[in-house]
Amino acid sequence: MLREGQLLENRPKIFAVVIFSVIGILAIPVILPHVFHKFQVFHILLHLSGVSIASFLTIISALAYTRIRTRRLLFTMIAFALFAVSEVFSVIDAAWQYTYYLGAVSADEIGHLLALCTLGMFALSVFRRD
Repeated sequence: MLREGQLLENRPKIFAVVIFSVIGILAIPVILPHVFHKFQVFHILLHLSGVSIASFLTIISALAYTRIRTRRLLFTMIAFALFAVSEVFSVIDAAWQYTYYLGAVSADEIGHLLALCTLGMFALSVFRRD
């Protein structure tokens, strides 16, 4: 039996939990309707792997931030979280193209805007002097 502290210290287990959670949550609404669409399912799986990896890195950087508490780690954590949200919008656009809009802005454009914000947060964390 794993305790919470042991799970948070074991990065491979955190990675496995995050991967299976993302796939488990998004399998029925996103993956299954597109299983027989040859290249579209691969495009969706590509973005789902981005969501999984970005979520894992967000969790790891949040754990590091709770220990060290520097602004660099805070900005890095925010950057990874923004990238995870960006990939979620990319999954939405890959699964249901030209369906979801926020006003005149499509989900694809929102994903690109969030990816640009990710780069900005990484730039802040790199050039920050703590």
